[in-house]
Amino acid sequence: MSRAKGIAFGLTLVVFAASWIAPRWPVEQAMHSSLTVLGLGWLWWHDRRWPLRPLHFVLICAFIVAHCVGARWLYSYVPYDAWLQAAFGWSPAETFGWRRNHFDRFIHLIYGVCFAPAIWHWLRQRWPALTLGQAFGGAVMLIMCSSLVYEWLEWGIALTMSPDAAESYNGQQGDVWDAHADMLLATLGALATWPLARAERRQVAP
Repeated sequence: MSRAKGIAFGLTLVVFAASWIAPRWPVEQAMHSSLTVLGLGWLWWHDRRWPLRPLHFVLICAFIVAHCVGARWLYSYVPYDAWLQAAFGWSPAETFGWRRNHFDRFIHLIYGVCFAPAIWHWLRQRWPALTLGQAFGGAVMLIMCSSLVYEWLEWGIALTMSPDAAESYNGQQGDVWDAHADMLLATLGALATWPLARAERRQVAP
């Protein structure tokens, strides 16, 4: 593991640990954080088996860090508006007329942005004969499919909980189209990485 990867992984572990200081909703946070533990384990194993480029590795770590923040505040209560007002005197809720917390939307968008590059790189490592367009298309489809499976998982978990607990865990905030919007944003995030794919088109090996 390179120095850049080691620093990124170490900082991610620090953020994960810090997110568990005096948790507000320990049970719900633990449910969300189970994915963090699996993600960190997968990232370590995958990088040893199929080395990621440093940029791709850092992008995935950045996503996990953002997920740790979301898990601590159950997504629906992340105080990003208050943070931005304190730092810059700007409120996105007032500017755009938002009536819900959009941190979950942000997470699904950057899921596509942060994972698509690593996926298309892995596809070209695994099958060198693939063209850039084929690998990129495969990456977008995998982002779409994994987003769908995640929404199914959320739905399945919600069925085992009380209505209030399910709402707290899923963070729909009354939006009946929440799952559809989340999947669309993940897809758009993946599609937005096309310029990066073109910039790296001659680099198949890590």
